[in-house]
Amino acid sequence: MGADGSMKLGNMPEGEKMGECKQEAEQQHKEDEREGLIEFYGSYQELFQFFCSNTTIHGAIRLVCSKKNKMKTAFWSVLFFLTFSLMYWQFGILYREYFSYPVNLNLNLNSDRLAFPAVTLCTLNPYRYSAIRKKLDELDQITHQTLLDLYDYNMSLSQSHWSALSTRKRSSRSLLHHVQRHPLRRQKRDNLVSLPENSPSVDKNDWKIGFVLCSENNDCFHQAYSSGVDAVREWYSFHYINILAQIPDAKALDESDFENFIYSCRFNEATCDKANYTHFHHPLYGNCYTFNDNRSSLWTSSLPGINNGLSLVVRTEQHDFIPLLSTVTGARVMVHDQNEPAFMDDGGFNVRPGIETSISMRKEMTVRLGGSYSNCTEDGSDVPVQNLYSSRYTEQVCIRSCFQLNMVDRCGCAYYFYPLPAGAKYCNYMKHTAWGYCYYKLLAEFKADVLGCFHKCRKPCKMTQYQLSAGYSRWPSAVSEDWVFYMLSQQNKYNITSKRNGVAKVNIFFEEWNYKTNGESPAFTVVTLLSQLGNQWSLWFGSSVLSVMELAELILDFLAITFILSFRWLRSHKTHSPPGPHPSSQDNTAFQDETSDHSAPHRFTVEAVVTMLPSYNSLEPCGPSRDREMGHE
Repeated sequence: MGADGSMKLGNMPEGEKMGECKQEAEQQHKEDEREGLIEFYGSYQELFQFFCSNTTIHGAIRLVCSKKNKMKTAFWSVLFFLTFSLMYWQFGILYREYFSYPVNLNLNLNSDRLAFPAVTLCTLNPYRYSAIRKKLDELDQITHQTLLDLYDYNMSLSQSHWSALSTRKRSSRSLLHHVQRHPLRRQKRDNLVSLPENSPSVDKNDWKIGFVLCSENNDCFHQAYSSGVDAVREWYSFHYINILAQIPDAKALDESDFENFIYSCRFNEATCDKANYTHFHHPLYGNCYTFNDNRSSLWTSSLPGINNGLSLVVRTEQHDFIPLLSTVTGARVMVHDQNEPAFMDDGGFNVRPGIETSISMRKEMTVRLGGSYSNCTEDGSDVPVQNLYSSRYTEQVCIRSCFQLNMVDRCGCAYYFYPLPAGAKYCNYMKHTAWGYCYYKLLAEFKADVLGCFHKCRKPCKMTQYQLSAGYSRWPSAVSEDWVFYMLSQQNKYNITSKRNGVAKVNIFFEEWNYKTNGESPAFTVVTLLSQLGNQWSLWFGSSVLSVMELAELILDFLAITFILSFRWLRSHKTHSPPGPHPSSQDNTAFQDETSDHSAPHRFTVEAVVTMLPSYNSLEPCGPSRDREMGHE
């Protein structure tokens, strides 16, 4: 306090002096309490020593209690930070495993009455439909001549058939022109040089056979095969597809004769009727019939076993079929879900003639986790491929739709085997001259996944499959075939010319009512992660959650000390940086101004002011000591 203030205090009455001293004492006590609340560590060393002396983390006390022994301090410091590093290395492994989203496979066995799946049965041989019979006869004539030129093989045809073909020769020029544009040839295996027409005696084992495909710019390549049978079938199939694609209305091929293919049909000991099947035409497998495709009234097996399933007797005799397109006899059957199309070339298998094939089924359902756990899709709405089939999403549906869309985009027309997109037309070389060249080039890119169809099409999150196992036996047996074939011949006047290769029997049934469900569940949840982190923390430090909070407190205190020391350094740098006159010992005005301004931020300068000598009157004591001095006087 300055001289003016001391003189003012000395001139005050005794009561006012006592009140003033009491107020100063209370204010000083409050400032002392306030400084105790904000008391903080003065250095990093003090902070670290307090933490190591009071933390519950094992081993930390060794860092300060052995500070007089530098070897022990160094040993425990290395050990402490080594275990700390190993713990966080384990933490990194746990986090990596957690964010890889592993799953557990759950296997459940359920037992219940099961809805019978859809069963598709095909004749396995394409039919010589009346709508394309003339063009097929022309194609056969060209093929016979080609086989004669290449292999010196003359297919036996009746004289009347040859004469009939000769009369149509003029009308077949359009077909002949396109067939000759895609000829069947032999080429050298090594250099793929075309075989000279005047060298028929060359060893045929040194040559590959195939057909030539050219673009509109006459850029040609040879689609070669190591087997002559495969080459002839593929070449004939290529021209056969072109003939089918020229028919504007597919209903013209609907010449289904169910009763001439299915001799008998029974399900659950009851006879089937036309309401239990639907018909469609397949380019290579002929007439196909799908049983139990009506979703409104599905079949349900009363009991498992061969007598409570679907039993069919089918005709396998090849009558009016195309021998150059199919080289097998029998029938083709496939079991699938009602909401899925029948892809006969993917999941079907053949039924042998003269054999009873018993197929037992076991249902299996798969449920996958979506989102971060897998890239499966619920209904295909998030897949960037348009579904061209009138069925629910499956991976095969998506892949075939993807190829068809690329076919329309690249070649300008659609492949006959797959559904037709809106506004597109099927490919045939009458309208699309070079579509074959484009198709086989695109097919090679598709198989190499250049088109990205296998990447775009994801697996469905829910799918139903049927695990099949088949057993075979001769049917009918040698002792019963006479009366069986006699009864079949009497029923609806069936005429079986080849008894042994004329019929086949198929039984499809549930092996048991138990079905398996494969489900997925998260293998690493948040609870599991916290548990594993706690185990690692206890292993390396033997501590708990409160120990983690102590470590967090240490980090916050470290940041706070860093901030305070930085702030003091900046304030000190600003205070001493500007030059100014040194204050005189007799000039107290500046210090009075500083002490009077309590709101000024230079609080630490008060200590320098207190060191100044006060005036004589300000040394007068307050309180009881002052009263004792006055009484002594």
